[in-house]
Amino acid sequence: MLEKIPRIKLSNLPTPLDELKELSKKYGFKKLLIKRDDLTGFAGGGNKARKLEYDFAEIIKSDHDVVLTAGGIQSNHARMTAAAARKLGIDVKVVLGGPDFKKFKGNLLLDVLFSAEIRYLVNDDSNDHLTSEMNKWADELKREGRKPFVLPIGGSTGLGALGYVKAMHEISQQLADKKVQIVMAVGSCGTFAGSILGAKMFFNDARIIGISVSRTSQAIIERTKEIILESSEIMKQKINMNEIKIECYDQYYVEYGLITKEGKNAILECANLEGIILDPIYTGKVMAGMIDLAQKNIIDKKLTTIFLHTGGLPILFSFEDEFDELAKCNKIYKKVQ
Repeated sequence: MLEKIPRIKLSNLPTPLDELKELSKKYGFKKLLIKRDDLTGFAGGGNKARKLEYDFAEIIKSDHDVVLTAGGIQSNHARMTAAAARKLGIDVKVVLGGPDFKKFKGNLLLDVLFSAEIRYLVNDDSNDHLTSEMNKWADELKREGRKPFVLPIGGSTGLGALGYVKAMHEISQQLADKKVQIVMAVGSCGTFAGSILGAKMFFNDARIIGISVSRTSQAIIERTKEIILESSEIMKQKINMNEIKIECYDQYYVEYGLITKEGKNAILECANLEGIILDPIYTGKVMAGMIDLAQKNIIDKKLTTIFLHTGGLPILFSFEDEFDELAKCNKIYKKVQ
């Protein structure tokens, strides 16, 4: 049924499934792999491309002329939505929120390059407030005779989550071992929900482990269940929710958008051991969480473990002050004759 649901191509798939040999050796994993969804290829890469393939198929089918979405100051989803809209000839407007800023950096700079009109809520990244402002803007556009499509924060809809149902099928084709653990970031829950549903459909022995970057485990469980049900209804797939296990840990972030000491260490470790670049808001925290859970034997190091790299490279370029002190740079000035 999944193949019958319309989607447009934004991603270069399949993405690689590589081994992290040095990290495996250091932390005692039997086999630690990384699913490189940072290499989906579109507009800087990342997991959102998979979801937008389904969302934009619906947007085009319904003949909308402008897309609105919302997120935090360094939203990967907003950046990729803006890029997809431009590629497909659709206007785009984004509502963002967070601390005040003086310069456009990271994903925010890319939003500017994609000519997204931005409304920014200063010192306010409440999901409710962002959504309210987005809906208010959509109403304004309707009164102007436009046909807006409102895409929720993170693109986390039942339709968009099908991108990760498909991703789980992809991983099942890349990997002979079906008894695996897959660790991923959880924010707006779409990737997480799609992965849980896809694992149930394509390799039932997989254990999906979420690490929150923004909300409590209980809030994640409730929203994830909703998205799983939405996705299964779209696919006409019967799902017994009593058989679905949702496992998520919420102790690895302090506040959304802030770097943590452990996350920073994980970023540096991955860069220096594997040549892999993580980001401070999402993947750095998740790598730190995965290592901690493995050291506590909550993650079974004897089983194949997959770290889902969801992208976010542009975010790193808004945190340069955190890493400047590490530079080993000897400036040599040209001598004046």
